[in-house]
Amino acid sequence: MNDINLELAQKAVEAAIIKARELETKMDIAVVDAGGNLKSFVRMDDAWLGSIDIAVKKAKTARFFDMDSAEIGKLSQPGGPLYQIEHSNSGLITFPGGVPIRVENKVIGAIGVSGSTVENDQLVAEAGVKAIS
Repeated sequence: MNDINLELAQKAVEAAIIKARELETKMDIAVVDAGGNLKSFVRMDDAWLGSIDIAVKKAKTARFFDMDSAEIGKLSQPGGPLYQIEHSNSGLITFPGGVPIRVENKVIGAIGVSGSTVENDQLVAEAGVKAIS
């Protein structure tokens, strides 16, 4: 499999919604394909409008670099090797909540989640990935 299909993308979103509800939070959840294009998206009722763009950019960040957005964040601190990378690619997000989706060690897409603490965003994203990996 080279790219995430709609069925898997929606399964990831559904699992992320379940985790968000478990954490009693409202999230924006985006899944992108292997090319970084939006494949599936949901804004839970009353989730922040400002988190729509953040969720999509977290997913794209994770796919563009095939690593968690949190890892990019560590590398992009002042003095780090990727300092100010968030200004590239029409804007990246360099804090937790973006996770690549791998099947058989191949990245087929990514999920991005925003709407709560970055810790909760990461947990919800990981739940989405776990449901299909």
